Amino acid sequence: QVQLVESGGGLVQAGDSLRLSCAASGRTFRNNLMGWFRQAPGKEREFVAAISWSGGRPTYADSVKGRFSISRDNAKNTMFLQMNSLKPEDTAVYYCVASISTYSNLPASASAYRYWGQGTQVTVSS
Repeated sequence: QVQLVESGGGLVQAGDSLRLSCAASGRTFRNNLMGWFRQAPGKEREFVAAISWSGGRPTYADSVKGRFSISRDNAKNTMFLQMNSLKPEDTAVYYCVASISTYSNLPASASAYRYWGQGTQVTVSS
């Protein structure tokens, strides 16, 4: 059974940093596109970042560009999201996602990903 398990969420103040982790099990994703989405209360789910199997040319939402950094450790089947300079508007449940493909020409689309984690809550107070 494939599982994506997020960790590292929590309650922080504006300007603080958090590092989210996503541990995959049940299959290897070393050759697959992976990413992060988030959903704030009362809002639609939105794309945050995506990373190719090689780790090159990550893609970011404009709202997090320059503050968030996505990375992965294929040997450990793990992905990370380093979040710096957090803002209250970053408050959301963050979801780890994985594709069955190595590439997507629409990495920001939820439809590009088959596997989703249960999510981890990130709350940023002002």
